[in-house]
Amino acid sequence: MAYDSSDEDEDYEIEVVEEYIGDYGSIRSIVREALPFELMATIGGVISGLILSGMSNELELIPGLIVITPAVLGMRGNISCTLGSRLGSAIHMGLITKIDRNPELVNNVSGSLLLSLMMSAILGIVGHLITTGLGLQSAGAFTLTLIAVLAGVSSGIILSFVAVLLALGMFRFGFDPDNVVTPAIATIGDIVSMIMLFMAAKVVLMI
Repeated sequence: MAYDSSDEDEDYEIEVVEEYIGDYGSIRSIVREALPFELMATIGGVISGLILSGMSNELELIPGLIVITPAVLGMRGNISCTLGSRLGSAIHMGLITKIDRNPELVNNVSGSLLLSLMMSAILGIVGHLITTGLGLQSAGAFTLTLIAVLAGVSSGIILSFVAVLLALGMFRFGFDPDNVVTPAIATIGDIVSMIMLFMAAKVVLMI
């Protein structure tokens, strides 16, 4: 009876896969990789609050800005974190291996930026309507929409670039992008969005 080495190789490959999956899904692995970035996310939230506290002058001069501020942060986090998750999944499946004109990478980033533009425009209009509907003073639909679009799109471009670098970089260093990219983007996103919102308000006041 001839010896078939293919069966032994197949058994070895199965053992390696099972060992990898076991470590990938272990509590230790999840906590070890995610905890530092979750702590960073908490600190990032505090920093965002500090930036907001420094915008008191802009908040007074642009009625309604305070209404759209939480929405800008939430929108940016939702879109950018979703991008990070999709990139992580694509990298695990081998669809994205480097920064190039890969259709999967281009489509994900382009879709994220288009959503940023669309949702920012909607946010400005809805923010104005809700503000006036509650009997509060508003700087106007155009002003709030302009601020939301400037802040949303500019922060979206920055965070798309960061998400791609983080997802590919973490994977190459042996980290699971799904554990790392989302909390990291949430942290960076809050800070970047607040800075872009502050700068957008400054630009509008200068016009």
